[in-house]
Amino acid sequence: MKVLVCHNRYQQRGGEDSVFESEVGLLRTFGHDVETFVRDNEGLESRGKLKLLADTIWSSESHAELSDAIHTFRPDVIHVHNTFARLSPSIYSAAASLRVPVVQTLHNFRLLCPQALLMRESKVCEDCVGRLPWRGVMHGCYRGSRAQTAALAAAVTVHRALGTWSSKVSRYIALNDFCKEVFVRGGLPRDRLRVKPNFVEDRHRVTSSGSDEFLYVGRLSIEKGIDVLSSALALASDVKCHVVGTGEMEETIRMRPNAVMYGWQDGESINDLMHHHLALVMPSVWYENFPRTLVEAFSAGLPVVASRLGAMAALIEDGRTGLLFNPGEPGDLAGKLEWARAHHLEMRRMGENARREYEQKYTPARNHEQLLSIYREAIEEVAP
Repeated sequence: MKVLVCHNRYQQRGGEDSVFESEVGLLRTFGHDVETFVRDNEGLESRGKLKLLADTIWSSESHAELSDAIHTFRPDVIHVHNTFARLSPSIYSAAASLRVPVVQTLHNFRLLCPQALLMRESKVCEDCVGRLPWRGVMHGCYRGSRAQTAALAAAVTVHRALGTWSSKVSRYIALNDFCKEVFVRGGLPRDRLRVKPNFVEDRHRVTSSGSDEFLYVGRLSIEKGIDVLSSALALASDVKCHVVGTGEMEETIRMRPNAVMYGWQDGESINDLMHHHLALVMPSVWYENFPRTLVEAFSAGLPVVASRLGAMAALIEDGRTGLLFNPGEPGDLAGKLEWARAHHLEMRRMGENARREYEQKYTPARNHEQLLSIYREAIEEVAP
């Protein structure tokens, strides 16, 4: 199969960039002919505010360049990961005009929420779900700026009116059932939504260490619940948590004497750490969409202690593959961490269950099967 994969890189590397690279590698490993159409957001500020606004809504440059790429490569299907901000939704029209099916992975909630996280003032917010996103503009949800939020809201609104989301994308990929239902409530056509999780490479050996310490891996930011973790560690002073990551809330967690700070670490180092801890902790206060770190833990046979919220509650079976606590409640998190330390055997069994969950759902081979099935549906719909 010939696949053209489109992606707009962010200024700060994130999970979407990793998924894009992983899926391109996966397709090539299985023998598919893959080309990439990539732009990045470096230097956006220099383009001027009016130009940036116009390009966010409709980039004539991206439309023309993608049309050229289609004529040259002649793909069977186009797979889009992110269009914000330089690619813009104009690339969907370029593909539709040449009758090439488009598959779009929904890595975040940007089609429903200008801020993309469904979060405001450190709490889940669905004010714009199923509505025009002007409430987000009033609150300045994107970077605290009403002007920048308005640009994103305008892009979503214009393309709703043009029918881009309903007619120019053959299949959407939601990363779990919870997110699928959110997008359906937001107005995306249910019959075009498919669920396919992300995958991670096999971590091989299963965690069996006697450690009673915990691990956090991720951005040190408000939506990741760093303040919740910090408060929980204050309540459970005998619990030790090793913290991997950087971010604006680093000092909030560094102040706890039972937090061991590692800073940024590469994937191999994180993999090694996962084999030497009792559980991974995910205290996020937003829905998440598909936390790859969670599945990396499952691959390593590491159970996860996470907020009972969004994708985390959909992916973790409480008491079987990990423990769930009430989101935003440090006391509940502290209680779960203390329970885990006192029940090593139960936590080890949860880790074994987590590994089986990985083998059944999140391997590269299983992901390839699901991806090809979605591609074939899209192709059959557009060019039977």
